[in-house]
Order: sequence, then C-alpha cells, then structure tokens
Amino acid sequence: MKKATKKNVFIEGAITPEFIANSIAKHQSKTQIGAHDIFLGQVRADTLEGKRVKAIDYTAYEAMANEKFHEIREATFSKYELSCMHIYHSLGTVDVGEICLFVFVSSPHRKEVFDALHYVVEEIKSQVPVFGKEVFEDASYQWKTNK
Repeated sequence: MKKATKKNVFIEGAITPEFIANSIAKHQSKTQIGAHDIFLGQVRADTLEGKRVKAIDYTAYEAMANEKFHEIREATFSKYELSCMHIYHSLGTVDVGEICLFVFVSSPHRKEVFDALHYVVEEIKSQVPVFGKEVFEDASYQWKTNK
C-alpha cells in the first residue's frame, strides 16, 4: 500500500451514527477486504467526587496531533497487513453517550484487524496530544486523565 497523505482526523462535535454507517457502507465495493474491526470511544457518565460528568470538551494541538495520528497510521500499516484504516476524533463538546473516537480498520483477514485495532487505539491514547475537560452537571470542570 502506498503511503497515505496526512489527513485532518478531527470532527467538530460528536461523531454521529450516520457518519459511522456511511463509512462502513463505502467499503462494500472493496471486495478484497474480508474483515473489519471498529472501535467507538463513547463519553461516560462518570461520577467523580460526587459530581456527575455531563460532557467532555475536547481540545488538541491540531497540527501536532494530526502528525502523530499519521505516524501511528503509517506504523500500523508497516506492522499489519491492512487494506485501509480510518481515524476520526472529536473536537469541542461531546455529551455523555455520544461518540468521540472512531477507528475503523480493514484487512483481507480477521486476525490482522483485531491485532491492529488494539495497537492503534493504545498508541492513540498514549501518544496523541488531545485533551479532554470533563464538564460536570453543576458547570464545574476538571481535566481528564487517560486510563
């Protein structure tokens, strides 16, 4: 597979079910693909110190984050036999229950997609400069830590 151009992975607000469905539907014509795997990161209604999270407000160093997403993408393609990969991350406010991260990998074989998806998500969480501010129901907030 040829090297991909660097892409902007960011979407303003939540990633909608329609966006996800359209991404999947576009792959029906790619008949060399035998397996897909998808990760959907969803905002949880955590309760911290007695306060309930109602949303996460995402910010990023966009240029640096897009560069890091590209590096992770290229490393994944060199490590696994993939047909394609799509990564999208929210910016701005995403309410509880909405999708904030969508990773979609495809390959001729299922083992590759399972392994590659796990690798990609862990690399994103550990390396990409995206920051989430947890907004509580009382309008207070705190910066989120990745777990």
